[in-house]
Amino acid sequence: MGRKTRHVVPNSEGGWDSKKGGAERASKHFDTKKDAEKYSRDLSRKEGSELIIHKKDGKIHRADSHGGDPNPPKDKR
Repeated sequence: MGRKTRHVVPNSEGGWDSKKGGAERASKHFDTKKDAEKYSRDLSRKEGSELIIHKKDGKIHRADSHGGDPNPPKDKR
């Protein structure tokens, strides 16, 4: 089974989207990246998924794990 992910991605028509990993359509659209991150972080915690935040160019900016991390920090094992 693959890891569960949630992504904050730029929308081609402006603004930002929250998308479940592998989904074509956004779960929700936002005008600001900050609002998309807050919504996505809350969902990611509930889902126990990894939150992947992208830059405007689509490249990954950072990732935060909210459960099921295959390589947790040594102090969390």
